[in-house]
Amino acid sequence: MAIAVGDRIPDVTLTTMTSEGPKPVETGEVLGSGKVVLFAVPGAFTPTCSDYHLPGFVVRADDLRAKGVTTVACVSVNDAFVMGAWGSSQGVGDSVVLLADGNADFAKAMGLELDGSGFGMGTRSQRYAAVIEDGVVTHLAVEPKSGLDVSSADAILAVL
Repeated sequence: MAIAVGDRIPDVTLTTMTSEGPKPVETGEVLGSGKVVLFAVPGAFTPTCSDYHLPGFVVRADDLRAKGVTTVACVSVNDAFVMGAWGSSQGVGDSVVLLADGNADFAKAMGLELDGSGFGMGTRSQRYAAVIEDGVVTHLAVEPKSGLDVSSADAILAVL
């Protein structure tokens, strides 16, 4: 069953890339306090994710913070090295925290995993965006199909 508005985010260990290398982080720590915008992509370096989804949040990060957002985070079923390279290639800097969910543990815990085996991608995450306040989901927008309508930075700004 997918996570819903009013549910607490699951506490799962993810990985983020630092200047010292990959670092494990608990979702409860990175996503559990303040007003957080979390968006998930099916894969780093994939066309919609690289051309629109991540860049939209990078460009609009200051607008999100102006609405009280303390953290903007992106999670993908990739390893920390891929997420680090993707962040570098996209000029993310400190605007978005990139979280690697290499084994899809978080995607599964959220109930938002996607079977991408038909495309040779294995288990991935559905594309979605959530607003999380002090660890509780207050808004969840899961893309119903391929595309980027309800989970874009502009769509999230409209609900804040």
